[in-house]
Amino acid sequence: MNGEWLRAHLPASFPGIPDEAMPAGCTVSHGKVRDIVDIGDELLIVASDRVSAFDRILALVPCKGEVLNRMSLYWFSLTREIVPNHVVEMVTPRTMRVRKCTPLPVEVVVRGYLTGSAWRDYRDGRAVSGIALPDGLSQNEQLPEPLVTPSTKEHSGHDRPISEAEIVESGLVPARRWRQIRKAALALYERGRVHAAERGLVLVDTKYEFGIDASGELTLIDELHTPDSSRYWDAGQYGGRFAAGAAQHHLDKEYLRGWLLDRGYSGDGKPPEIPEDVIVELAGRYVDAAERVTGAEFEPMGIDPDREVERIADLASAER
Repeated sequence: MNGEWLRAHLPASFPGIPDEAMPAGCTVSHGKVRDIVDIGDELLIVASDRVSAFDRILALVPCKGEVLNRMSLYWFSLTREIVPNHVVEMVTPRTMRVRKCTPLPVEVVVRGYLTGSAWRDYRDGRAVSGIALPDGLSQNEQLPEPLVTPSTKEHSGHDRPISEAEIVESGLVPARRWRQIRKAALALYERGRVHAAERGLVLVDTKYEFGIDASGELTLIDELHTPDSSRYWDAGQYGGRFAAGAAQHHLDKEYLRGWLLDRGYSGDGKPPEIPEDVIVELAGRYVDAAERVTGAEFEPMGIDPDREVERIADLASAER
């Protein structure tokens, strides 16, 4: 997508659902990126254009919410025979209707490459979520096999890495259920890795969230293989950059994290003002990832934020 188009549509970025726009008595909860509207037995999950890093909401990125929503829907469709998911239908460009599930209290990260916090732990001589890795690995190197590295879901503060053994021993998830989750997560990552490779991408690592539906069945929830929940590298550049010890070309939120870290910001104090050029570049990378994954040109459908809010309010009213 043309960067100038994205620049021109910065003022049309979607900040999310204002509480006052919803019908009286309608419950709306606001996350860092998503707003969730309770409509009884189901939810409306609305992906805003907000971008967060280091647990801080920092800016609005044009088309970001639509990219997240459409990519998740694409991946949910592509993986539904691996594990059931909560999707009912897409109802607006940024909104999906989903079945209510009881979320499990852990996030499941599957890592195919040694990067990010896993690299920092390894470099400093620590195990990675309780897993001891062999000596001699390099930053951004493909791991001998994918690692399952869970973390707790904290209501305040940062999520905490936890080993698989601790999950079971602490009673967070029963052993039998955890084995089911682990098997599903690895199968999801393998499906994503292979599909991404066919489209010129490296699916580096990704986060999964699971819940239990009304019938007691394990269900994949939240988002799936988006540039917010996953790292994507350009596959064509990976080998050369790895050999040179250079940073990889990110098509995900890591581009923004890197920009912030280069300016000494990692979540404490006042964040630096993010220039328009950085926002437009980030938007372009998200769109690039969506186009490669889906194999189709990204044509925005939700460029009127007010109309988006009206449609979601109408849906919420109709379900009351």
